[in-house]
Amino acid sequence: MNKSIVSIVKTPQNPIYEHIFSAVERAVDLAGGIREYVKPGQRVLINPSWVTAVTRKEQAVITLPEVSRAVADIVKNAGARPIIAESSAIGIDSEKVIAESGYQKLRNMGYEVVDLKNTETVMIPVPNGKIFKEIQSFRPVQEADAIIPVAKLKTHDQMELTMSIKKLKGLLSDKYKREFHQQGVFQACVDWYEAISPRLCVVDAVYCQEGLGPIFGKPVEMDLIVAGSDGVAVDAVCGFIVGFDPEEVPITREAAARGLGVAKKEEIEVVGESIESVYRRFMRVLEDERIKIEGFNLVYGDATCTGCRMGIMSSLFDMKEADQLMYLPGVAVVTGDPEIPEAVAQQDLVTVGRCVPREKRSQRHVKGCPPNNLDIVQAIIGDRDRAERRWE
Repeated sequence: MNKSIVSIVKTPQNPIYEHIFSAVERAVDLAGGIREYVKPGQRVLINPSWVTAVTRKEQAVITLPEVSRAVADIVKNAGARPIIAESSAIGIDSEKVIAESGYQKLRNMGYEVVDLKNTETVMIPVPNGKIFKEIQSFRPVQEADAIIPVAKLKTHDQMELTMSIKKLKGLLSDKYKREFHQQGVFQACVDWYEAISPRLCVVDAVYCQEGLGPIFGKPVEMDLIVAGSDGVAVDAVCGFIVGFDPEEVPITREAAARGLGVAKKEEIEVVGESIESVYRRFMRVLEDERIKIEGFNLVYGDATCTGCRMGIMSSLFDMKEADQLMYLPGVAVVTGDPEIPEAVAQQDLVTVGRCVPREKRSQRHVKGCPPNNLDIVQAIIGDRDRAERRWE
């Protein structure tokens, strides 16, 4: 059986562009070489992560512009047209992310850097979709001959980890980013991955996040580039590097179950660095206990998935950033199917997620699987204030 090839290449600490280009070039070469995936004259959409305007590189929130630039240079050297394109999270101005990061510098250097939110939306068919039969994206995505996601390796408050497959959610309109959460984000992300079939996946694991990612996690410098044509295998290897089994990561598990790639170690050939030589276990989201509020009751039921649990934890961090923790005492947040604490008044009860049985849902119920953080925060606050965070 032919194994999926995934490359791991190490950079020096605090690498400059030349170091990063060398690492990305070697990672792509070890994964088969750019001419295996890109042909002269093609339009190649390079898709980094611009989740929000937290752009200092050591914070590890967005894909390093140097990594995107390296991929663009490699694509251009193959005779193709590189287009760096992304849409930031719901409610976030992509142009602000570009302006406050090195992506504006790339524009000034002549690279084609596109804010997808300023382009025409289109519906793209999803022939084998379990959740969607068509998805709203953008004209440059539809017109691309090849797509290369350039993910940032981070823990994620709803997905466990965010890597190549999850990264492609940035190619959706804000409307469909929200629809993904309402209808079932894990399967929807896999629907989308299968529909657009990226040719090559590159992961920026130079600066990463552990704990409560993808925004508030603790930065970790790993100095790695990971690459391969099988996005499932790439994501599995990234998980192995930071101590996650593919079965722990819902999107990786779902994509492997559909046969869209492989996730078992014995089915993957790792080239370059070994997993063992670069291994560092990352703190899980639920191990990050930087917020403890007296008088706030959080109850998880057996039916709760990681998405709701981690979404709630992330929402608490959103409230901390917005100086809104004073609204937590007296509130009980329930997800799954636990026994509702008898002492909790109905007006103080917030139920979260599709996993809460209908008969137990409160008047302040937050729907979704998993729900949007903004909706969770607003349900907790009620009419006392306005939820501040609007990213995914």
